[in-house]
Amino acid sequence: MPGNETMVKVRNLTKYYGLLRAVDDISFDLRRGEVLGFLGPNGAGKTTTMKILTCYLAPSAGGVEVKGHDVSVEPLQARSLIGYLPENAPLYPDMTVLGFLRFCADVRGMRGSERDRRVAETAEQCGIADRMRDRIGVLSKGLRQRVGLAQAILPDPEILILDEPTSGLDPNQIIEIRHIVKRLGETKTVILSTHILSEVELSCGRAIIVNRGRIVADSEMAALRQGVGAGRRYLFAVAADAPGSSLERAAAIRDVAGVESVETLPRSEGEPWSFAVAASGDSDLRPSLFRLARERGWPLIELHREVPTLEQVFIRLTQGTAPAAQA
Repeated sequence: MPGNETMVKVRNLTKYYGLLRAVDDISFDLRRGEVLGFLGPNGAGKTTTMKILTCYLAPSAGGVEVKGHDVSVEPLQARSLIGYLPENAPLYPDMTVLGFLRFCADVRGMRGSERDRRVAETAEQCGIADRMRDRIGVLSKGLRQRVGLAQAILPDPEILILDEPTSGLDPNQIIEIRHIVKRLGETKTVILSTHILSEVELSCGRAIIVNRGRIVADSEMAALRQGVGAGRRYLFAVAADAPGSSLERAAAIRDVAGVESVETLPRSEGEPWSFAVAASGDSDLRPSLFRLARERGWPLIELHREVPTLEQVFIRLTQGTAPAAQA
């Protein structure tokens, strides 16, 4: 569970590239132990925000603190707390994996036995211990991504920022990287940016969605779905031989208190009659629909409240068809 200590504090952050406002007055906090999914379409400002958090870019306005260190005033102190994997991992193809990790350890100020211990532990953690003598240039993309992840966690940072860690990987490689990230999330504060929304659902407890440089949603995963009308659509199915005609059934459902609309779904001969029922408010229609089926003598096949997927939430929020969800 996340702790109370604030590890990252972002306040009114804004970034211009010429006249283009890439990040537009965003604010959020990240507590110790949180795993945050940072989402948005291409050009939404995700990578720019991450580059500011990691001191690679200066903000045009606003500020960022990393465990109390202002990134504009104390960049070295802030960087010492962060492990960063950018979208295109900065690897040297002519170096061996061992040589590269030792080089990264030297840059981080590790020496002697401490350096060798951390290199060995990190290689084991990322599943590359048997490839240490290989040149990076001959590795598959999945293995190169593991090397990039290894350099990010090498100094055992308190905060881990991962920008598209599974970009371009095949499904097996994605699963491998996901398992590594989930293990890291048990001990570190993590910001994960990805276009693969299932990764966020499986790995993150909270999500921020940005669109056109602004935050359009910031909440826990379950609350995020509630913010775009979850619980207002039901699937109601009765047996093919249920008494009455399709029109009579739809009319009876429409008469139930709290029902806004009813749609009879397509079916094949002999299949159950299924209806998509939309509620006019937040009350739960399931007890009323169950009573209707019992009173009408309709054998009930299915009755459940539909919960939107993260993909549906993402599309609605970034295409402007739903209000911002805040928690």
